[in-house]
Amino acid sequence: MQAASPRHSVSVAGITVRKDGRGLAIRRADNGSWEPPGGVLELDEEPQDGVVREVFEETGIKVDVLQLTGVYKNMKLGIVALVFRCRPVAGTERTSSESDAVEWLTPDEVRNRMSEVFAVRVLDALEGTGPQVRSHNGRRLIPAG
Repeated sequence: MQAASPRHSVSVAGITVRKDGRGLAIRRADNGSWEPPGGVLELDEEPQDGVVREVFEETGIKVDVLQLTGVYKNMKLGIVALVFRCRPVAGTERTSSESDAVEWLTPDEVRNRMSEVFAVRVLDALEGTGPQVRSHNGRRLIPAG
């Protein structure tokens, strides 16, 4: 009998960067965690379209997707996150059923408010050296190699 193929979930996130270098973040309504806006990619959805949808749903900001800045895998849960740098093109910040705060954060604020596995996604996008490929266990990055 052949073993079942592993299943992975694919999520997307948009690191929306203003001209002043601040990145758009949400505080999740369900657990109070600061994160970049994003979510699960729909089965029939292109990754860039999913980013545009998720950022708008959670923040009220319409974006243009510029580039892939990282791929992050939660080894414990089998979630692969595709993270893209975006630029804002329209809209006004607002909360949603998924977010109870929406703010433009500096890199220092990102480091102070976000857990390591989310902060690195934002910082990688702000630095623009990517795309990066990183693995984590849900709480901490796993060193490569």
